[in-house]
Amino acid sequence: MIHVAPSAIEKITELKQTAHVGPDHFIRVSVTSGGCSGLSYNLEFDDELVPNDQVFEDQGIKVVTDLKSFLYLFDSTLEFSGGLEGKGFHFVNPNASRTCGCGESFAV
Repeated sequence: MIHVAPSAIEKITELKQTAHVGPDHFIRVSVTSGGCSGLSYNLEFDDELVPNDQVFEDQGIKVVTDLKSFLYLFDSTLEFSGGLEGKGFHFVNPNASRTCGCGESFAV
């Protein structure tokens, strides 16, 4: 499961309205090589499922990831922060052994 915190739900809902995406769009999350810790998170709106996609829904927000990325994201929570220390989406990932200072990359 990939969880979505109330702060992220609010921001995703706002972004969907601003971006004028349809109700069938979901958040696609992937993990790629890169960043100062070795692996980076990618988020985007998408409306097409591909074979082996892992589909989750938490509090009305649909999150989709490929199988390889899910191995890194299992039981993670997507959060949003708009505070002075940083603004944007980030993951609380129990699978990460370390994260970078900005929270955009991690290592396992």
